[in-house]
Amino acid sequence: MSVVTDKVSGVSHVGAPGDVIDVASARMHATGLAGQPWSDVDDVVRRLGAVQAQDFGPAIWSLGQRLDAVTEGQVLAAVDAGVLIRTHVLRPTWHFVRPDDVRWMLELTAPRVHAFNAYYYRTHELDARTLEACTTLIVEALHGGAELTRGELATVLERGGVAANSLRLGLILMYAELEQAICSGVRRGKQQTYTLLDERVPTARRLSRDEQLAELTRRYFTSHGPATARDFHWWSSLTMAEIRSGLDLVADTLERAVVDDVTYYWSGGGAGAPADPPATVHLLQPYDEYVVAYTESRAVYDIAGLDAAKRPERGAYNGVVLLDTQVAGNWKRTIKSKDVVVDLQLYRPFDDGAHAALQAAADRHAAFLNRKAVVNSPDVL
Repeated sequence: MSVVTDKVSGVSHVGAPGDVIDVASARMHATGLAGQPWSDVDDVVRRLGAVQAQDFGPAIWSLGQRLDAVTEGQVLAAVDAGVLIRTHVLRPTWHFVRPDDVRWMLELTAPRVHAFNAYYYRTHELDARTLEACTTLIVEALHGGAELTRGELATVLERGGVAANSLRLGLILMYAELEQAICSGVRRGKQQTYTLLDERVPTARRLSRDEQLAELTRRYFTSHGPATARDFHWWSSLTMAEIRSGLDLVADTLERAVVDDVTYYWSGGGAGAPADPPATVHLLQPYDEYVVAYTESRAVYDIAGLDAAKRPERGAYNGVVLLDTQVAGNWKRTIKSKDVVVDLQLYRPFDDGAHAALQAAADRHAAFLNRKAVVNSPDVL
């Protein structure tokens, strides 16, 4: 094993991760799954920078999981109040971001998302003129504080002579989000709505290009580190040239370690943090930042390779069961009027201590939903 540690600027550093278990443990603390709970939903998203949120209900749980004794209703109320904005940013998917961050993050990453979408724009006959015309129709319909559902906006577009069904509608709405025209509004029952970004977020921080690069780079490696430049490339969609510039801009705030020929960066003292006691279990949603925010070093949470080997067998069990820092199986939930039923597939049998920790994790998730946990006997794959 090769381990080299230093500041990005070259100053030696003590207490850097010595192996991938140390990296995983440090990430658990950095991403808010270990250590002291964070203060509120704004604090969660401020620290993480952005939280992937295409699967809305599970994404709400990702926020609540990092807080102490909060309920789903409290998190939903904060989202409806505009404490968070749900929009397309970073990658072609939804994220929660803070209102104060939404404009500079879009300015930085929207061009990259448009580049990813370019093929789909062409195949759905959405040239620049058509997309701009669609955005104008949407803005006119939402002017004055209106909040409309996806279906209602489809009707607006169709009345304007635009075919808006299936993926074509999704691309049109994403374009309008990326162009800072629309964002999430207040939910209507269980339906998401859209509203004008200018009216939902009338003021927001503006940053220069270098300030944007520095801020996003610092946020990522503070809240997701130790992580690699290629991990950041995946998470942010920025080019490697932009990432090198971002690393240069914040070099004096980052530490660096080379573990088994892979270079990791981090900030904030998270690296080298002690692991949680044995038999700590977390029930993660499938797009939790601990899982989805990496590419080159994603296997840090699956050192034994069990998740990769068992993935074809998981079926509908797409949640992630963590035992300490490592993936140990998958889970799914069925929400009923008074209970939440948790079904599990484990990669290896749990001992008594791990089973007790699993029940505690299920109880915590049920309390978040204001229900009682019913944990069925796990299947062992």
